[in-house]
Amino acid sequence: MHRYPIATAALLAEASYTAKKHASVKSKIKDSLDEDDVQAYFLTNGVLLIPGSNSVADYIRYNLRMIGLGKTRYRMSDEIYQPGASGTIWHQGFLAHAKVIYDWMERKNYKANYIIGHSLGAASTQILTKSWGVAGIGFASPRPRKTRGRVKNDGFCLCINRDDDMVCDLPGTFHHMGRVHRCKAKRSVFGPDHAMKHYVKVVEEQQEAGLMTKKWP
Repeated sequence: MHRYPIATAALLAEASYTAKKHASVKSKIKDSLDEDDVQAYFLTNGVLLIPGSNSVADYIRYNLRMIGLGKTRYRMSDEIYQPGASGTIWHQGFLAHAKVIYDWMERKNYKANYIIGHSLGAASTQILTKSWGVAGIGFASPRPRKTRGRVKNDGFCLCINRDDDMVCDLPGTFHHMGRVHRCKAKRSVFGPDHAMKHYVKVVEEQQEAGLMTKKWP
C-alpha cells in the first residue's frame, strides 16, 4: 500500500485549483481531465488529484444545494442516492462525479496508486479508493455513503475534516468512508472555512501538536 505525506497532500490539494499554472505541479501532470464539469489530474508519480467545485455547473450537477435556478429548485435532501457497481448505496451526485473520473482512468488504462481530493473531490476520493482498493486522503469531505456498517475496502481513505466546516457533516444521514480525523483549529475562521488554505493550516497545527500522523496510511 502506497504511503503519502499528509502535509504534502494538503499542498497538492490546494494547488489542484490552478494545477496547470502552478509552478510545482504543472510539470508533474501526465494527463488531465476536463469533462462534464469534472476536473482531475493524473500525475507522473501515479497520484490522482481531484479538485472540488469550481463552477456553478458543479453545484447544479453534483453537490448538495439549496438554491433556486429559474423554475428549478435544488434542495438539500437525503433522498438522493443510488447503488454503485459495488452494491454500495451512494449519493447520486457524488457517484456521478466519481464515475466520470473512473471511466476516464479506465479508458486511458491508468492505474492510480494514491488519490487526493478536496470537497467534491474528496467525495469522489472516498468512492474511488473503495473502487480501486488504493489509499487516499479527502480534505473537507462530505458524506457520500448511504449504506450503514462496514463495507469492503472501507478503510483505505482518510477524511480530514475541520470541526467548524459544516459541509463535512452533510448529508445528515449519510456516512463517510474510511477513517475520519476531525481537526479543531486553534482559531476558527470568520466566514468560509471550507477552502483548502484553511486545511493546509490545520494540518500543520495538528502535526505540530502530535495529534496527526505524518503519513497515510
